[in-house]
Amino acid sequence: MKIPAVQIPPSTLGQASAQRSLPQVLAATAGALAESADALARARSFAEPLIAHEALDSGESMMAHADAVAAILRSIGGSQAMQAASYLVYAGEHLNHPLEVITKAFGESFASLAVETAKLVRVQRLSREAQSDAQLVDDPKLQTENVRKMLLAFSRDLRVVMLRLASRLQTLRYHAASRQTVSPVLARESLQVFAPLANRLGIWQIKWEMEDLAFRFLEPETYRQVARLLDEKRAERESGVERLREGLAAELQGQGIRATVQGRPKHIYSIVRKMRGKALDFDRVFDIRALRVVVPTIPDCYAALSWVHSRFTPVINEFDDYIARPKPNGYQSLHTVVRDAAGKPVEVQIRTRAMHDHAEHGVAAHWAYKEAGTKGYAGVTAAGEYDAKIAVLRQLLAWERDLSGSVQDKGLFDDRIYVLTPDAAVVELPKGATPVDFAYTVHTNLGHRCRGARVDGAMVSLNTPLQNGQTVEITTVREGGPSRDWLNAELGYLVSHRARAKVRAWFNAQVLHETVARGREAVEKLLQREGKTAFKLEDLATQLGFKSADALFEVVGKDEFSLRTIETLLRPPAPVLAPDDYLLLKKSRHGEKTPKGGVLVVGVDSLMTQLARCCKPAPPDVIGGFVSRGKGVSVHRADCSNFREFAARHAERVIPVEWGTSSGAELAVYPVDVAVEAADRQGLLRDISEVFAKEKMNVIGVQTQSVKGTAWMTFTVEVQDSAKLAKVLGVVREVPNVRSARRR
Repeated sequence: MKIPAVQIPPSTLGQASAQRSLPQVLAATAGALAESADALARARSFAEPLIAHEALDSGESMMAHADAVAAILRSIGGSQAMQAASYLVYAGEHLNHPLEVITKAFGESFASLAVETAKLVRVQRLSREAQSDAQLVDDPKLQTENVRKMLLAFSRDLRVVMLRLASRLQTLRYHAASRQTVSPVLARESLQVFAPLANRLGIWQIKWEMEDLAFRFLEPETYRQVARLLDEKRAERESGVERLREGLAAELQGQGIRATVQGRPKHIYSIVRKMRGKALDFDRVFDIRALRVVVPTIPDCYAALSWVHSRFTPVINEFDDYIARPKPNGYQSLHTVVRDAAGKPVEVQIRTRAMHDHAEHGVAAHWAYKEAGTKGYAGVTAAGEYDAKIAVLRQLLAWERDLSGSVQDKGLFDDRIYVLTPDAAVVELPKGATPVDFAYTVHTNLGHRCRGARVDGAMVSLNTPLQNGQTVEITTVREGGPSRDWLNAELGYLVSHRARAKVRAWFNAQVLHETVARGREAVEKLLQREGKTAFKLEDLATQLGFKSADALFEVVGKDEFSLRTIETLLRPPAPVLAPDDYLLLKKSRHGEKTPKGGVLVVGVDSLMTQLARCCKPAPPDVIGGFVSRGKGVSVHRADCSNFREFAARHAERVIPVEWGTSSGAELAVYPVDVAVEAADRQGLLRDISEVFAKEKMNVIGVQTQSVKGTAWMTFTVEVQDSAKLAKVLGVVREVPNVRSARRR
């Protein structure tokens, strides 16, 4: 593939030479050129295996389309990086993770451009699919909505719009060359959105061709009629124009004015618009015959105009000085209409070479993205990239305002505005939005720390309503939060509902922070009183059923969780029970006599025993006995933490015990605690109780507690054999919403 030459921006050399020696500058410049050219070649090689055999919706080869788009961009002065992106846009459609892959291969700038362009393509495709074929050619609602999409795309990257312009032009060219029809929706979008966009950016080369092609598909009969009228008198007209051109060039040369004189191409759509707008016949359209004079300087423009008016008869009211008063998009030229010796009108345009380059290529001639340097645009001398971008962005904002003002059904743009960041990114806001709204839209943290604002360089109050196209800069503090005044609607600080929600969320977070701090203080004081300062707070929260310590502190701080619960956890009940709580055996529901089975103390007869309430042992648990003073033997499960602690302190009081046996109908029952954790719901307690009832287990006690949607339940049930309990717990775990069920 032939790689075109790369132009070196003068500003780049100037900036570099101020800091480095000439050999260093030349070496760096050569490296940049090589890298740029290499990127274009690599992008094509990267995309070819992915898209070589793919076709667009139009039927055109995707690879051929990308080649043509790159060529169009090259013809209007687009950078090689932009040309390379024409391949990556289509390659990205065939990658699972285009942003990551393209970033790795070509860098973040290329990847962002490819992905953002692909997004805009999809948005516009969906917009076309949703439109009715019955819409009018000049439907203002369609225009304004599409302009809005273009504005939002442009706010991210100018190159996105340049790529879309080139791609749409190539699509129209392909349909024309292959004699395929174009859908009216696509043709209207080209005429209503893409061509005016090219006009706003000053890229007439694309504007005129796109207008003619789109008009050809929308009104084929009118197009052919005007084309036929142009062709019928082409030879006569062209010979006359050529004689005028040669004579004018020679005479200007004789006057000492170095000028290039050429015939101006005729554009069918502009002729039709002029005929319709001024109700003219074809023969009365003045610019059917036209000459363009290009001279070195602005004084030469006026000198050439003076000579043309003295040489030919000027037509009154057909002179426009766009040099003194440039068009809104930056176009500059002198336009006049004169009559030749035969009395036929001839339009003459006079401009400098710089004006001509701008008229043909517009923003592309002045600013290949991030290469603007000190070049100006739209009559503005830009001091740098930022000023150049601001000038272009304001052209699009002006276009939006023009369309909005032309819409009879007001309100299409009345609900929002577009303002600029200091980096010239567009921010969309609701109408009446303030600098505080702007700050929160850019970044939540910027909004929280906002303390002042400059609008177009001037300090303003934070409740000042913003206007379209203004540049807003926010002054911040290093740390801080919003003011409660911002939520006062009467003071007018916030219009955006989203910004209001962010401010409320900040204050809610502050309240939560204070609540958590209050709860933490209460829990830590309790631990100090209990002498448990070594207890880990996260472990404490977990044992109480909370996901984190902060969750525990929050409910304690809100007084929704009793500190007594924590005290109970820290101080389990003593193993020695009151006399009335002594339990040898409880009478069975199946017999009238106290069973003879129970706990036997090895080697000792008729010694009083009691089952410990802390661990509630039941056969066939491994058990141990502990001799209490005056209260017999307390029987614990061998794995009971209290029993282990007692045994460690008083090993001499530990005594071996074992389960006795029951005979016939005299069956002993033992109380056992079961802990259940579940997501709380209505009817949960009933469903779990029914499981125990079906399994013929008597429930003699229930304790429940619900914290933040989680239910914690402790059931005390009577069992004859703890081994059977495992099976019942398995059934409990099957109950809906139950997360765990275990013996305590």
